[in-house]
Amino acid sequence: MNKRWMIYGAYGYSGELMVREAVKQGLKPILAGRNAEKLTPLASKYDLEMKSFPLDDAAFLRDMLDDIGLVIHCAGPFSATAKPMIEACLQSRKHYFDITGEIDVFEYAHSAAVNRQAEENGIVICPGVGFDVVPTDCMAMTLAANLHNATHLTLGFASQSRFSPGTAKTMVEGLGQGVRHRRNGVIQACPLTTRHIDFGNGQKQLAMGLAWGDVSTAFYTTGIPNIDVFIAAPAKTVRQAKMSRFIRPFLSLGFVQNRMKRKIEASIKGPSDAQRDKYPTYVWGEAVNEHGAAIQGFLQTPNGYTLTALAPVAIVKHWIEHGFDQVGSRTPARLMGRSFVSSLPGCSEFRIDRAN
Repeated sequence: MNKRWMIYGAYGYSGELMVREAVKQGLKPILAGRNAEKLTPLASKYDLEMKSFPLDDAAFLRDMLDDIGLVIHCAGPFSATAKPMIEACLQSRKHYFDITGEIDVFEYAHSAAVNRQAEENGIVICPGVGFDVVPTDCMAMTLAANLHNATHLTLGFASQSRFSPGTAKTMVEGLGQGVRHRRNGVIQACPLTTRHIDFGNGQKQLAMGLAWGDVSTAFYTTGIPNIDVFIAAPAKTVRQAKMSRFIRPFLSLGFVQNRMKRKIEASIKGPSDAQRDKYPTYVWGEAVNEHGAAIQGFLQTPNGYTLTALAPVAIVKHWIEHGFDQVGSRTPARLMGRSFVSSLPGCSEFRIDRAN
């Protein structure tokens, strides 16, 4: 069985962290991406094989994957890059993973057509194996397992970490779409709402609604039909988010998006090692059933970007040593189990309490 694997987008912020973690654990990924000038020093530093190729030539892309068994796709924006890579993996029978948090990418990856083709070809299609959405997906499955017939699921997280350029660009794309949640199994646009959440330290923080990947993935993981996601945010950020609804059509224009993304490239860098170590992430969840019974879950993880390096590498090691028991479109928790996140370095066990 072919156990060669590739990190595409290896020179991006999260991609490079993943390369470092893989090498630290004795693995030798093939490094890939669109820009050979950015790939070469990284491949030389770690003495790794590299491949440089774009995603816009389907036949050439399939050729580049010919000697690969598994792809970790890290090159955003995933709204533009995920579909061609998924299609190439489906056609060439390669396992596909990525670190997206974009709802539309998850919905495409879990479509009936993609799932059917993945099952027929004996491969796994599993987006979201970074902080988007491993901890929250495992939280969703844990809550569902601890509360029979839950009908409503709310997830949230809090961190003071700064953003990477890729995350910032994804957030810019989301400005034109606003907040989304799931109601009665259907993803819908919704007004921005707020609530105060105790993320596990005994103090309630202001949090606002977010169009996070779990609006898609938690439904496939748990079957719970009503899902909301919140992120802790200062009052100033909440006010700015509420005001943005008045200019949302303008923010979705192509030239506005491009200008904001160019500004991000020029001015934003991801957090340093010391900053990541300083700012862990706190994950919270609540499930409620039709009788009004409710439970809450709490989890602490390393910084989201640190976890985004740890989780994919752990999945690759599992694949190399054991293979996968499942094929088709999968969420991280469905593929690896709800305790997967707690098996990663620096992650706590889940704490489940009855909600007041």
